[in-house]
Amino acid sequence: MIAMYGVLVAVVAATRIGHAGVPAILVAHLAIPALVWLIVHAQASPLVRIIRGIYPIVLLVGLYGAIDVLNGFGAATTWDRPIQGIEQAIFGMQPSRDWWRASPSAFWSAILHAAYLSYYVVVPAPLILFLVRHRSDLVERYLDGLLATYLACYLCYLFMPVSGPYYQFARPSGEFVANLPARMVYRVLGSGSAFGAAFPSSHVAAMVAAVIGALHGSRRAALVLAVPTALMLVAVVYCQMHYVVDSASGLLVGIVVAGFVTRQQKGDST
Repeated sequence: MIAMYGVLVAVVAATRIGHAGVPAILVAHLAIPALVWLIVHAQASPLVRIIRGIYPIVLLVGLYGAIDVLNGFGAATTWDRPIQGIEQAIFGMQPSRDWWRASPSAFWSAILHAAYLSYYVVVPAPLILFLVRHRSDLVERYLDGLLATYLACYLCYLFMPVSGPYYQFARPSGEFVANLPARMVYRVLGSGSAFGAAFPSSHVAAMVAAVIGALHGSRRAALVLAVPTALMLVAVVYCQMHYVVDSASGLLVGIVVAGFVTRQQKGDST
């Protein structure tokens, strides 16, 4: 899966070779299939098994950073206008820009910004649960579903970059963001986010994938994780991080991609 992604992105990089930093991205992505082959065919040992489990997740960090380079650090033409047109036609306004302004709430701002931060707890939660229970089969199934979900989002960012309302509109200010969760969110966003990575929302998609992955091992855990995930669907719009289309498409990607991968693996194991 990740080897195929590396080859595909290398092809994309070859078409954008004139952009700064792209030659290095091209070489790095061409090396991914070789890296995968070496890891898969390495002699089995406890260390190798650990590397096989975690290397795709480690690679995701670098793959995400490459998106910014391939999109020209903000120079790529985005699809924001068409999405804004769709939302204007459906809602008669721009929900990501106008909702919080029409109904500002310090309470809901704190709750929903906290829900945004819950991403960093929800996504690793099933992995930790399965590791504690020594369910290596569920760990592998969960990581494959999560990886496929992220890669599907990354491909969208390369072929249909959308900067999102966070960059398109004047950002929330005043009492609306005068709370600790909001300040923490903006600190995280300020530490670096790839340009054009708004559609679909990978935060929503990954959290949905986490719920689906947890469901195969613990329905109780899945129900618990579903609460912040549902809040996230609303939070990314109300807090002006994503368009409604981004949030809805993230939900769809999480359900379709993660659901398909985990069901396929479950079928293969029976």
